[in-house]
Amino acid sequence: MNERSPPRKPVSFRLDDPRVTLTEAGESARAPLGGIRITPEPDAATLPAPIEATRQRRRRFPWGGLFWSALGGLVVLGLGLGAAQLIEDLFTRSETLGFAGLALAALCALAFVVIVAREALALARLDTIEQLHARADAVLVSDDRAASDTIVRDLLKVARDNPQLAQARAALQSHTHDIIDGADMLRLAERTLMAPLDQEARRLISSAASRVSLVTAISPGALIDMLFVFAAALRLVRQLARLYGGRPGALGMFKLMRHVIAHLAVTGGMAASDSLIQQMLGHGVAAKLSARLGEGVLNGLLTARLGLAAVDVTRPLPFSALPRPALGDLVKDLMRRADPTARIEAKAKPESPERD
Repeated sequence: MNERSPPRKPVSFRLDDPRVTLTEAGESARAPLGGIRITPEPDAATLPAPIEATRQRRRRFPWGGLFWSALGGLVVLGLGLGAAQLIEDLFTRSETLGFAGLALAALCALAFVVIVAREALALARLDTIEQLHARADAVLVSDDRAASDTIVRDLLKVARDNPQLAQARAALQSHTHDIIDGADMLRLAERTLMAPLDQEARRLISSAASRVSLVTAISPGALIDMLFVFAAALRLVRQLARLYGGRPGALGMFKLMRHVIAHLAVTGGMAASDSLIQQMLGHGVAAKLSARLGEGVLNGLLTARLGLAAVDVTRPLPFSALPRPALGDLVKDLMRRADPTARIEAKAKPESPERD
């Protein structure tokens, strides 16, 4: 058994007292007669932090990127040679046809340059919004006021093209010189600028989910359902991106859809999870709706889930001061529109008699 030292009575002393001796934690020397021995406890902040061994991954040569770049270069060269050969053939037939073909080729090249420039600007704008979200997450933890001021200025630039936020931008600019912490400044910006956008986003998601639910419930084939759901999802993601300041093109939509699907995979996926089934059973859909209408409601729920994931991806600020939109709130609106018995009961309910 371990022998315990007898309890020592509390003693008051001065640190410069010659009777006081400092010893290390591992030393077992006893204090002299009438002396006091002190063993300082180690400070937790100065203890060495355990570092997990990270496996360094070897950087591989990007063969995939090289393949697609080379293939794209070959396609562009082939198109260029084909256009040049066509213009030469037109010149051999008639000088007028040759100049007409040359003008059309110049217009095609100009339009191609403009399209590439617009796609590049759209991708840069989406990257700006994504970086704003990441920087805001860091500032909410660090509470850095200088970084929050930079984020607010960039956020005002993104919201400058939205005329509906003119009053909100003016209200936020009036608080930029106030003495506010960095995290609180971002929460103020979120309440001022993001609140009206979040309400509009909820309306867009609810409308898209109701539209998908209605169309898939009455459509005759599964192929039509798939095409309509896919088109509705693309349209919803584009609308949400434009609402929060992004203007995605073709490449931007591809990038957004990839991020949205990745976000869904992380947060639970698009499958009919237990929460969706519980929502449906909780509202009595299995007993009140037909099987076809119930399938339409489920498609509407999945569309709403996709819209919520798109909000998380396209929103320039994380949810901190405002509540995150929940699927249950959208389910209530969807069930209210999809439940025919509720509408029949509402119409058949007699009005209260007026008092004389």
